This record gives sequence, C-alpha cells and structure tokens, in this order.
Amino acid sequence: MVQAVQQELTLEKVNNAIEAILNVLDVPEPGNDLHAKALSAFVNGDYQTVKRLASTNLSDCYVKALGYLGGALKLTPNTDTILAESARAAADFARERTLRELGDALAKALS
Repeated sequence: MVQAVQQELTLEKVNNAIEAILNVLDVPEPGNDLHAKALSAFVNGDYQTVKRLASTNLSDCYVKALGYLGGALKLTPNTDTILAESARAAADFARERTLRELGDALAKALS
C-alpha cells in the first residue's frame, strides 16, 4: 500500500519543478515563432497570454506545458495537478521532437 506524504509546498519547490519542466522543453531555445512568443510571455509573467496561446493552439504540447505553469505559482491545492499536467505535456513535446529528429535521421541515412 502506498502512503501519501503531505508536504508543504513552497515557491522554491514549485520553481524547482518548473525548472525541470523547462529543461525538458529545452528552454531558452524555442523551436518556432509560436514557442518564442509563449516563452517570452511566460518569462515576463504574462501568464494570461500564454494561456490564450495554449487555448488557440490546442495541438501544441510546448505551449500547453507553458500554459499550465503560471497557475502553479499560485500555490493552491491544485498545484500538484497543474505541475503534473504541465510535465505530461512537456513529455509529449519531447517525444514528438524525438520522433521528428529520428525520422529525419532515418530519411537521411536511407536516402
């Protein structure tokens, strides 16, 4: 049986989690204009713009991951869930990027 451990969330802990997620996204080198715009807004604390970009680019996992993160900084009871959803989106982005890179490498190797 798994026991739940209740630990107090702090801004420092949440910032460490955010840094880990940003590392998966390979920040500070966004791959396109949309990602650059979302990252710039996030870094500048304009979380509403990031959320809007996420809501209007539903299939973009990079923007989706960033879209969650502003809400994590509020340290609510939902912070764990917000971080988990952001981490899942970042992992999806990393998977898509890796598949694209491997596909390109295979195409080059086999041509």
